[in-house]
Amino acid sequence: MKSRQKSPRTAVRLLTTTALVGAVCGAAVLPQANGAPTAPTASKAATSLTVPAAAGAEAALPGYRIQSSAKVSDDAAVSKPDFPADGWYPVSARSTVFAGLLENGKYPDPFYSTNLKSADPADFTVPWWYRTQLNVDSTAQRTYLDFSGVLSRADVWVNGTKVADSKQVVGSYTHHDLDITSVVKPGANAVALKIYPNDPNRDLTMGWIDWAQTPPDKNMGIVRDVLVRRSGPVALRGAHVNTKLAADLKHADLTAEVDVRNDSDAPVTTTVSGTVAGVAISQNVSLAAKEKKNVSFPVVGLDNPDVWWPAGMGGQHRYDLKLAATVNGAASDDAAQKFGVREVKAPIRGEGRQYSINGKQLLILGGGYSPDLFMRWDAAQARTRLNYVLNMGLNTVRLEGHIEGDDFFDMADEMGVLTMPGWECCDKWEGEGNDGGEGGQKWTPEDYVTAKLSMTGEAERLRNHPSVISFHIGSDMAPNATQEKNYLDAVKAADFDVPIMNAAKTQTTPIIGKSGMKMNGPYEWIPPNYWYDKAHKKAGGAWGFNSETSAGVNIPTLDTLKRMLSAGELEALWKNPKAVQYHRSQSTQFNTIERFANALNNRYGKSSSLEEWVKKSQLAQYENVRAEFESHARNYTDSSNPSTGLIYWMLNSPWTSLHWQLFDRYMDQGGAYFGVKKANEPLHIQYSYDNNSVVVINKNQSAASGLKATTKVYNLDGTEKYSKTATVSVPANGGKATATTIPSISGLSATYLVKLTLTDSSGKEVSRNVYWLSSGSKDETNWSKTTWWGSEIKSYADLSALSKLASTSVSATATSSTSGDRTTTTVTLKNTGTGKIPAFYLDAKVVSGGTPVLPVEWTDNAVSLWPGEQVTLTATYRTADLKGGAPSVRVTGQNTGTQTVPAK
Repeated sequence: MKSRQKSPRTAVRLLTTTALVGAVCGAAVLPQANGAPTAPTASKAATSLTVPAAAGAEAALPGYRIQSSAKVSDDAAVSKPDFPADGWYPVSARSTVFAGLLENGKYPDPFYSTNLKSADPADFTVPWWYRTQLNVDSTAQRTYLDFSGVLSRADVWVNGTKVADSKQVVGSYTHHDLDITSVVKPGANAVALKIYPNDPNRDLTMGWIDWAQTPPDKNMGIVRDVLVRRSGPVALRGAHVNTKLAADLKHADLTAEVDVRNDSDAPVTTTVSGTVAGVAISQNVSLAAKEKKNVSFPVVGLDNPDVWWPAGMGGQHRYDLKLAATVNGAASDDAAQKFGVREVKAPIRGEGRQYSINGKQLLILGGGYSPDLFMRWDAAQARTRLNYVLNMGLNTVRLEGHIEGDDFFDMADEMGVLTMPGWECCDKWEGEGNDGGEGGQKWTPEDYVTAKLSMTGEAERLRNHPSVISFHIGSDMAPNATQEKNYLDAVKAADFDVPIMNAAKTQTTPIIGKSGMKMNGPYEWIPPNYWYDKAHKKAGGAWGFNSETSAGVNIPTLDTLKRMLSAGELEALWKNPKAVQYHRSQSTQFNTIERFANALNNRYGKSSSLEEWVKKSQLAQYENVRAEFESHARNYTDSSNPSTGLIYWMLNSPWTSLHWQLFDRYMDQGGAYFGVKKANEPLHIQYSYDNNSVVVINKNQSAASGLKATTKVYNLDGTEKYSKTATVSVPANGGKATATTIPSISGLSATYLVKLTLTDSSGKEVSRNVYWLSSGSKDETNWSKTTWWGSEIKSYADLSALSKLASTSVSATATSSTSGDRTTTTVTLKNTGTGKIPAFYLDAKVVSGGTPVLPVEWTDNAVSLWPGEQVTLTATYRTADLKGGAPSVRVTGQNTGTQTVPAK
């Protein structure tokens, strides 16, 4: 992933240690069909907030009006209730400056062609103001502003008074709890944040490195909710539960804790009471004026706890912690937090971290998660991404920087998707790292303070999310000794009890020791057999824990390409591989598709049209990604240096991209998506590129016996050249069994097919897998010329005959049914050819009006059928995404042409 290019008075107290609780989602910015943002109405985006009066109440600021500071002459006036904000831009609650301008239609669709260049970066070299109104009915309660997620520093003003400055509100992950009681008044109030320009090479913030083109404002703005909170004299902050789970999972000890703070000028005694997992707890606390105490309640024992598991391993139950503080019988504040009971460990096994959840080891299979390029929160889209994770058989997402808000982690908790958040590489975060400061800039004393506060803020926020299984305090390099100690001190103080990874790369630090991670690439095209290599320890084969890796380029579907590229760009894409591709990367290391295109032309033969080139690209991506995941699954149970984890780089791209994605920005799915979905079937039969073995993998929680594994080898004319059926039994939890090893076969065509099928004890087919291989020239890597980003290729496999595969006929029928807001379309495909020719790589898409219906979840896709064989596939999607039309199914095969059938 990583290119190595450098690319006035305060009338209130500032508190910086408590976690955001119960964030309220702001208005989302949704993509239209053409990818342009849908702007909320001005009244919605700039609605005034009526501050709730009850003690313990909280609400998110619903939106702002924004304007460049170059057009403002008096800072104090901006936050006065009578300030005229006419002509300012109304924006959503979570909005960078550029995202807000997009809401207001100031720029064309930034995801199309080079439109992103239409904005002048000079407009964002000065601070921008964010302003909103508050209506306060009563000042009987204390009032606070509670937030993190400012990129990257700000002055905060209320009613003409600066309540915090940019030396206090600094860093995108630091948490702030501003007591503004002394400056609010009954009736109309105003809040304004003067947000300073963001620079990832200067600030501990968020940047895009080489993932995509950087937005012209560098994401300056507010990307999490700003909460207004109310309380009496005593405030509750940071409520959480520490859990200790017995090895047999039959008992858990729960210890509830909360910070109890007296914000008044007089001593008080408060009663803090509530429930943890339904069990009553209570404690009286005496506090001096302005005193804060951490209160730990007596241990609550829970027999036979409902343990939280990742999806596929068990349920995702979460318990509740509910607390309330009273003073002299009157409510003062309350707090609530969900938590899961689970235990995570990650010792080193072989050379990689071996994760276990509740005592059960598991192979981490995931992808690098990315939010929207402009950091816009869209709950429906985030849920779709996580649904896709599960649909592909993955279990984890890694968030390298761009750490999402609480609602994202609530989703992950609910769905059972594991998360691995952490800091990002190659910018200020890695300045003064332990291998010489590569990537980032030197740190100032302020940076050390900001970094530790950032760790405190995120640790306190994430500690009760059971989906969070570790935190990376380093990515491409580990922190230096001082940074490491600061981070770990913050983690310990916050009771953040997960494994802490010092790097995503092979690194060692004084306290943590070995990272147990490798980052050996590749990030560019390599052949499928590359993944099976374990001999070359500087390469990214299936051994250890690979924190980020892929074969680089992932060409989207033709439907998506036509949405994101101009006619000239489409022409250059397939005809000129050396052309700089704006939709690849801003890094010169990754700004062309030359290596991928060379491999495609050498292996599959040159194309005569864009359509042919894209179809071949999907084949290449399918076979490569499938081999990547299959190799790691096969090597997971090796006794010597097993593969313990794989994070595909990346799960998704922040924009319309040509690389590092398993699905595209519009949620369309190509060969890469279905390759990984095939590889990660719960019960799966696969071919090994290194030794010709056929192996059955069982990811289920129980052993499988009485399975029949059938291996058949065919020439492209349909002639069967080899057949073998074996009965196998396979252990659970990633166990494997070898069904056969394909011997040397004479008379094979230059390109040939291997068909693998697996049936259960009842004869039902549970896995089908087809490979296209070369009997002549082979893919061969030049290991002596292997770098962190890729390898030189000595020779390529010959798969060119696939383009000359004889045609055959396929029948397709489809029906649809609706339940609630979802529609399911069922498709039956059958090879009706009368000869021996298979229908190769049949891809089905649900369409409405000729446009793909997205997002969609398929049970299977990209299948191959021999004469007489048929398969039934189902697709599920939101009925609303038909946009009032009737569903149809478009079926395209490599040798069958394209047909579209109704699916009413």
